[in-house]
Amino acid sequence: MSIFAILLSLALLMYFAYRGVSVLVLAPILAILAVVLSGQGSESMGIYTQVFMEGMGGFAVKYFPLFILGAIFGKLMEDSGYAYSIAQYIVNKLGDKHALLAVVIACGILTYGGISVFVVAFAVYPIAAELFKQVNIPKRFIPGAISIGAFTFTMTALPGSPAIHNAIPMPYFQTDAFAAPGLGLISAVLMLGGGMLWMNHQLRLAHQNSEGYGTHTLNEKELDLGGKIPNFWIALLPIAIVVGGNYLFSKIIIPLWDNSYLADEKFGGVTLSSVLGLWSIIISLAIACLFVIAFNFKRIKNIADSLNKGATGSLLPIFNTASEVGYGSVIASLAGFAIIQHFLMGIAPNNPIISEAIIVNVLAGITGSASGGLGIALEVMGANYMQLAQQYNIDPQLMHRIAALASGGLDALPHNGAVITMLTICGLTHRESYKDIFVTAVVVPIIALIVVIILGTVFGSF
Repeated sequence: MSIFAILLSLALLMYFAYRGVSVLVLAPILAILAVVLSGQGSESMGIYTQVFMEGMGGFAVKYFPLFILGAIFGKLMEDSGYAYSIAQYIVNKLGDKHALLAVVIACGILTYGGISVFVVAFAVYPIAAELFKQVNIPKRFIPGAISIGAFTFTMTALPGSPAIHNAIPMPYFQTDAFAAPGLGLISAVLMLGGGMLWMNHQLRLAHQNSEGYGTHTLNEKELDLGGKIPNFWIALLPIAIVVGGNYLFSKIIIPLWDNSYLADEKFGGVTLSSVLGLWSIIISLAIACLFVIAFNFKRIKNIADSLNKGATGSLLPIFNTASEVGYGSVIASLAGFAIIQHFLMGIAPNNPIISEAIIVNVLAGITGSASGGLGIALEVMGANYMQLAQQYNIDPQLMHRIAALASGGLDALPHNGAVITMLTICGLTHRESYKDIFVTAVVVPIIALIVVIILGTVFGSF
């Protein structure tokens, strides 16, 4: 009965998330439903306050700095015109012949710098719409191009990415954002190459059928930056600060500090390796924010307003993800989960990276969230996988990279919030554009994940 309760709860979570119900409402209700159906109804309030809220709060406390700094940085890059400048420069340089690739690269640079997909979509879409209209490329291809640059290789594969999907595994495997860089680069090439092959194939078919841009007009207007567009190279500096600073602080600077105090009970008795990656990203994002503010006092109309909107804009994403982690904590406390866990971890028992990839991918698909699925999986099974890595002499860096890559597969199913938001921004529907999103952000990343699992199994982490 407990297994049935878990499966029913997960099915309802996926269904109602697809119907647009907030996970902030769904997660506690469906968690308690699973508890009641499992025959533990008398414990429901205790489980809600002591298990659900503890899991939710623990995640929020640990990752809140990354969410708020990332959101503020994205807002500052948007309001300063830096994001628009980068996107426009790339599109202009690559030109009409490489319109699809130009949109992909523009999105990739922005998201690799830590800017959220929502800001990227707002910045890139007007430029992409104008370019596609000029060269008569169907507008329905814009979401597919954006998804390659924003939902795939920069989110989970490229070493050093400040994306939350690359940050969540760090405390569990005591790694940093540059874990398994060789495998990350290989998967990034596969995602970029595979996505572009698909989009170019679709473009050739459209041209053969004499399909043009279409008669779309929704949301098609130029951004008003209130003045001259910033210089591309200046606009690129904050992103260089995020990526370069992340490397310097994690590999060189922070290890030189006296970190012996972390062993004190006041600091939780942690090791430097368990916080090094988080510290590096936090410091790098903070410096990048200060850089944007310092160089844009006049350009940004109201810096306080940008900071406030960025800060408040971080709250919904972090609490959505944290609620899903709290939900996962409740599910993990039920008797039926032990059976499910035993079954899942028994898949390829001598190679835990396979079961890790499956669990993270499935949970990301159910929740419609890469960070949510990853957070749930590692919250309830991260310690087990670290133990298995030590038992089978697997480099924790490989476990980190597999977990991050696995979060970026089934997450982009139709009920994914970022997919829905992107289609809304572009003024398109699932019927018009989701096929390309599915191939570029679901199928191709899963293929890349399988390749990395094979390489990691044969050659280990590199």
